Amino acid sequence: MAVEDLGKYQVVLSTNRGDMIAEFWPETAPGHVRNYLDLCYTGFYDGLTFHRVIPNFMIQGGDPTGTGSGDGPRKLKAEFTREDKYKHVRGVLSMARSTSPDSASCQFFVMHGTSPHLDGSYSVFGRVHTGLDVVDAIVSTPRGRNDKPNEKQVIKKATVILAD
Repeated sequence: MAVEDLGKYQVVLSTNRGDMIAEFWPETAPGHVRNYLDLCYTGFYDGLTFHRVIPNFMIQGGDPTGTGSGDGPRKLKAEFTREDKYKHVRGVLSMARSTSPDSASCQFFVMHGTSPHLDGSYSVFGRVHTGLDVVDAIVSTPRGRNDKPNEKQVIKKATVILAD
């Protein structure tokens, strides 16, 4: 699929707290958008959880182990940008990674607050445009060690749809 076609899709993340709808920015991170859409399309995220939630920062999910140490089928090359449009602000989708810039795989996070220290160091690839109240609900859940929610915050289904 051509890079320009990747922006024609959105994803509905149906969670046990409600639905979020995300749009994508293939112009800045085409490899990350393609990977995320592929994982959603194949059902990779269905039944996984948001395993790390930090108020005023972000909610992180997509780890098949639910621990923060799991990987998906491939590693991605970093697609960092410092353009103003692609800052780590509320609602932005970004890929989690280890200390290596080229280690992103399947774990992603949705920004709850603004974190300029992440700009240019993590691959921003889209934003949640509908369902930010769901992000608020997930981040407000009581949490324990390693910011893991005490009650599972489940991604019931990730559905790829055509954008309006």
